[in-house]
Amino acid sequence: MVKDKYQPVLELGEKLNIKDGDVKVEGDKLEVRGTAKTQYDKDLLWDKIKQIGGENPDDIMADIKVEDTSVYTHHTVEKGESLSKIAKHYYKDPMKYNKIFEANKDKLDNPDVIHPGQELVIPNL
Repeated sequence: MVKDKYQPVLELGEKLNIKDGDVKVEGDKLEVRGTAKTQYDKDLLWDKIKQIGGENPDDIMADIKVEDTSVYTHHTVEKGESLSKIAKHYYKDPMKYNKIFEANKDKLDNPDVIHPGQELVIPNL
């Protein structure tokens, strides 16, 4: 029953290719373990858990580790995007665009000029 409740979390884990995933039911609690590629992927899982179970769910125990802690995530630029739009997506604050620019100075000369297909590092704040 609790596994059915959190099925969208398990599906997201599969979509995100969580490594060493382990899911088991202990009594009326779901235990989930695994390793996400980046902190962003881990945050996506936690957001889904909270969406289903509330801010402090007591029917799930999730132990999600992060494989690459050097960056928040990676992002491939799409047509029509800007650094501020990307910053708003990841950080909920478009004014943090300069953090992304600083982390990608090896690829970018100007924070106002990015191109579709560029692979950007989204740094941890």
